[in-house]
Amino acid sequence: MGNNGFRRTQQVRQRFQEDLTQYAGFADAVFGNVEKIKKAYEVTDRLHEGQRRASGEAYISHPIAVAEIVAGLGLDSESICAALLHDTVEDCSDKTDLAEIEKRFGKEVAVLVDGLTKIVTLQVEDKEEAHIENLRKMLLAMSKDVRVIFIKLCDRLHNMRTLSVKPDPKRRSTALETMHVYAPLAHRLGMQKIKQELENLCISYLDPIGYDEIRNYIDQKYGQSVGFIENVRGIVDKKLRENSIHFELAGRIKSVYSIYRKMFNQGKSFDEIYDFYAMRIIVDTELECYTALGLIHEMFKSVPGRFKDYISTPKPNMYRSLHTTVIGRDGIPFEVQIRTWDMHHTAEYGIAAHWKYKAGIQGKDKLEERLAWVRQLLEAQQESEDVEDIVRNIKSDLSGEEVFVFTPKGDVVSLPLGSNVIDFAY
Repeated sequence: MGNNGFRRTQQVRQRFQEDLTQYAGFADAVFGNVEKIKKAYEVTDRLHEGQRRASGEAYISHPIAVAEIVAGLGLDSESICAALLHDTVEDCSDKTDLAEIEKRFGKEVAVLVDGLTKIVTLQVEDKEEAHIENLRKMLLAMSKDVRVIFIKLCDRLHNMRTLSVKPDPKRRSTALETMHVYAPLAHRLGMQKIKQELENLCISYLDPIGYDEIRNYIDQKYGQSVGFIENVRGIVDKKLRENSIHFELAGRIKSVYSIYRKMFNQGKSFDEIYDFYAMRIIVDTELECYTALGLIHEMFKSVPGRFKDYISTPKPNMYRSLHTTVIGRDGIPFEVQIRTWDMHHTAEYGIAAHWKYKAGIQGKDKLEERLAWVRQLLEAQQESEDVEDIVRNIKSDLSGEEVFVFTPKGDVVSLPLGSNVIDFAY
């Protein structure tokens, strides 16, 4: 390992140790048993000793990074321990086993590690039967304990963040698999923050030219519009304060992948993306959401047909927010999202935001309701022995509005959902 890789690994180790020290003062109430996390770290560090990632860094940097992402979701100590230990059963030369993990860390951690171990790496070049069987295994593990998929998504996110060191064919196949399975899963779980980062990373490998073109356009347009954005923020800030609303105001630019998808699916140009700019207003109560909405419409002219009330009618993944598109004083359209703090946390982290395994907050019934689609999908598969039916059920439920295919030369082409061979040919 080179000096840079060594230094980075030492920095990761040191940061995690500092985090654990910081957690120890208050985190037992949040994460559970911090001492158990420390012990899992020590075991993981020992078992992965001498292993290297493709970047040259010590392998321990990966489970540490996954554990940090899991901790960032606010999950419990069992989830963090499982994140640290998730590769110790299969990928260590000095392997441990599930019985040993259960003995040292308890049954919950062993069950989570087992669920993660059983998730076989999906290979999009495999036959459909093998591909679907792997999907079935993953959904089955998820239906038993949703924390399995939370950790798996965190694992995939870190792998995507560090994918650049892999050979080009591996980068493309991993990105395709992530776009096809993991990003839709994150979407169905309402985990928009992870979903959006996965999508942006995927498209940067599947269509690097298109990605760079949109990225450059965003940088150029944002640079030209800083004054407009700051002016709108000032107007909104003043109005909300005058009406004694406690709030937080944040600006947002539409993600690269969101623009890419709109341009491809709807044939829009850059200038036709009306929600390129967005302002997010976070308030304390649901009533204040509608009050703030009235004030926004009082200050700016609304765009007909661009108002959506996801508070009274939540999305299937339980996303709740008010969306409206208005015209600024410079004639520039921008979107305004209004939500409470609880809605915002759910919008960012989905079901994970409400997963309080120890405290039982939010109630098991609500969680079961939000995971019902997983069980329905599994039941639909069990009722059919036809592989084509299983493929159709899974893809129609998880996929978005497009499909990705390989050309004979190995290029990746994105087509609208339902496209056929003729569409591909032309």
